[in-house]
This record gives sequence, C-alpha cells and structure tokens, in this order.
Amino acid sequence: MKKPAALEDALPAPFLSSVMRIEPQWIDYNGHLNMAYYNVMFDRAIDELWLKLGIGPTYMRTRHGSTFTAECHVRYLREIHLGDPVQISILLLAADEKRLHTFEELRHAGEGWLSATSENMTMHVDMNTRKTAPFPPDIKARIDAVARTHATASRPEGIGRKIAIPSRK
Repeated sequence: MKKPAALEDALPAPFLSSVMRIEPQWIDYNGHLNMAYYNVMFDRAIDELWLKLGIGPTYMRTRHGSTFTAECHVRYLREIHLGDPVQISILLLAADEKRLHTFEELRHAGEGWLSATSENMTMHVDMNTRKTAPFPPDIKARIDAVARTHATASRPEGIGRKIAIPSRK
C-alpha cells in the first residue's frame, strides 16, 4: 500500500494559485486594473493556500479560528489589463505560534512577467474572543511543514522593502 504524500510534498515552493482573469468591473478610468483589485486577487490566492493548510471557511465554522491581515505592503510594478490571465505565487517566509509572514508575486500567466508583489503579516484569531491566539497543534504542524519546504526556495527581490523617497546626496 502506498504511503500518503506529506503536506510538504503536496505543496510546491512557492505555492501557485489557480489562474485568474481580470474582470471588467475591476478596470478603472486609466484603462488598467484598479489598485484595490490587486488585493482581491492576492486575497483569493492566499485563500487557496489557507484551504491546503486547513484554515479556510470550514476551520472558521467548526473550530472558530481564522486569520486577519495585520500588515500589507503592495508594489505595483507593471500594468495588468482586461482579460489578462494572472497567477500568484506565495512563499511562506516565516511562521510562529500566531503569525504567518508571506510574500506573493502576481505574474502574467501567459508571458511570465511580474506585475505586482504583496508582503503580508497575518495573525491567527480565536473568533470567539476576536483576539490573537496560537494555532492548534495539528494546524501548526502543517504550517511548519510548508515553512520548511518554502525555506529552501530562492527569495525573490522585494522582500522587506520599505516605502521611502531616496535621499539625494
């Protein structure tokens, strides 16, 4: 009998979302994807990873735990337009008992060029108290397995960037 694959074997580093398409209502008066909808796509992609980790909607309903984004830094690097196929890669950079640090890259799914990145700090929340709480041991074990796998992946440019106007010297 074949042994089931470990979670780290089942999830690539980085994790790849399903391919998404830009929706017409997301295009702004400049003729490109409005900045708010980059976050929608990043959020949809992270939800796909959360399902694999066991912290999706069923987890919230049955175990009363969820995640909230505490911090987010998005970089808009190249315009995306109506109909463009996109795919998001996600690296789990670090995790502790209550937090997940992720870095996401949104790329044109057909041509491969980078459109945007999003770096996030996510907190685990006990939905009964709406306060941060440690992940349950089984969920933490899944997260740790993915974090170990993702630690071996190369780190993309842009992690840890800050917003600043360069000084002139």
